[in-house]
Amino acid sequence: MNYTFDFMSVFANWDRLLVGAWLTVQLSALSIVLGFVVGTLCAIGYKSNNMFLHAVIKIYVEVIRNTPLLVQVFLVFFGLASIGWKLTAEMAAVIALTVNVGAYTTEIMRAGINSIHPGQIEAAECLGMSKLHVYWHVVLLPAVERVYPSLTSQFILLMLASSITSQISAEELTATANLVQSETFRSFEVYAVIAVAYLALSFLFRGAFWLISKAAFVRKRKLGTNL
Repeated sequence: MNYTFDFMSVFANWDRLLVGAWLTVQLSALSIVLGFVVGTLCAIGYKSNNMFLHAVIKIYVEVIRNTPLLVQVFLVFFGLASIGWKLTAEMAAVIALTVNVGAYTTEIMRAGINSIHPGQIEAAECLGMSKLHVYWHVVLLPAVERVYPSLTSQFILLMLASSITSQISAEELTATANLVQSETFRSFEVYAVIAVAYLALSFLFRGAFWLISKAAFVRKRKLGTNL
């Protein structure tokens, strides 16, 4: 083996990699928020008595969960462009990631909602709480609290999967790394640095979700339990 490692050529492009990492954070954060909203609404709709709505949500969840994310990204970016809806790479990335994580969030939130005992809802109604307050305080908040670890794991997986959007030229971390590699021809060094960067981003997101849990779940904080 006659290979000389040269990480300095990679670190010389730290500013470009930092911009790519920041775009990864932005794409992931926006997709997580939108995907959580989509997934929660779909989970609520799944329990409705409207059979048509139930069927539409079920088809959406099954189709998304059983097709590759890369295909979904291509469908949004290239497919919509072919019918006249041209989107920027970043917009297409957010839409595809939102649709993808929304399907997984639907199933996670559905499990959380199903874990709420009907007696708790009946007790809240007997206390004169409105349906909106019952659903918010008795159903949704406890449901999110119970499935929060699963949600955070899914959201971190989404952040890591955002690297796929480099295939449509979204200039996130992996796309920037590919450009740096094509210029420096230092494949091992570039992707070793990127692997460490994604590891750091994972810990960053975990820390952010931990802080959110401390702020949102007052009951667990008072009991001294951890998520």
